[in-house]
Amino acid sequence: MLATPIGNRADIGLRALHVLDLADCVACEDTRHTAALLQSYGLHKPLIAAHEHNESEAAVRVVALLREGQRVVYVSDAGTPGVSDPGARLVAAVRDAGLRCVPVPGPSSLTALLSVSGHTGWDGGFRFAGFLPAKGAERQRGLQAIADDPQACVLLEAPHRIEALARDLAAALGPRPITLGRELTKQFEEVVHLAADALPDWLAGDANRVRGEFALLVHPREASTTDEGALPESALRVLDRLLVDLPLKAAVKAAADISGAPRNALYEAALARRAPPPQG
Repeated sequence: MLATPIGNRADIGLRALHVLDLADCVACEDTRHTAALLQSYGLHKPLIAAHEHNESEAAVRVVALLREGQRVVYVSDAGTPGVSDPGARLVAAVRDAGLRCVPVPGPSSLTALLSVSGHTGWDGGFRFAGFLPAKGAERQRGLQAIADDPQACVLLEAPHRIEALARDLAAALGPRPITLGRELTKQFEEVVHLAADALPDWLAGDANRVRGEFALLVHPREASTTDEGALPESALRVLDRLLVDLPLKAAVKAAADISGAPRNALYEAALARRAPPPQG
C-alpha cells in the first residue's frame, strides 16, 4: 500500500519511487490517472484497475499474483490507500490469504493540516471523522457527536458539498474555532483559521473558495470560563425552556434575543447543560 502525492508531485518519497521501480505491476484506483503519474517519474508498469466498484474482484487477482511471487503495489488516486479511499478490502483479502501487506507512507492532507493548525494539545487526542454522511438522521448524529465531543476532530469534504457542511457546522458549533485547508500542497493552497459560524460567509466571499478538496480541523472545545452566576437567572430559565424544544444553536440565539444576555455566555451554559452527567 503506497501513498502518492495529494497534489504536488514533488512530494513523492525516495522509498516510494524505489518500490514503484521494483514493482512487477501496480494495482490502482484509476489506470489513466496512475499511468500519467508514473510517466511523470519516468516509470512504466502494467496496471490493474482496483476501485470501489470492483475491489473485491480485483483483490482475487492481486492475491493470485502475490502467490506467484510477483511484487504488486497498490495506489489510490491521491494520498494513502484505505483511508477514505479504496484499499481496505484489498488489504483484508491479502491478510486473509496469509500474505504480507507493507505500508509505504507519504503525503497526507490530515497531517498537513494539523501541522499548520497551531493546536498544541495533541496529548488530549483527536478523532478522524472523514466524510460525514450526506444527509438525514445519520448526518445529524455525526454533527451532534462533533459538537458534544470536547476533542479536536478532522473532517474531509468535496467541493460540491462544502457549502452545505459549512452551514451545518455553523449551526452545530457556533463560535468554536476551525482551521480549514483548501487544495493542500497544490498551486492554490489556502489555510484559514476562523469560527465555525463565520465559515459560510467566508466561503461566500470569493467564488474560488468553494473549489478544490477540503480538510477541516474542528478545534477542541475550550473549557468554560463562564460563571453562570454572572448570567441573569431569568436568562438561564429562558435558555432551559428553549433547550427542551430547539437545537442547541437555535436555543442559544433565541435566548440571547429574548433576554439580552451575551450569546457566548449562553452558548457555554447550554453546552454545560447538554454535557452527559459524570459516571460513578
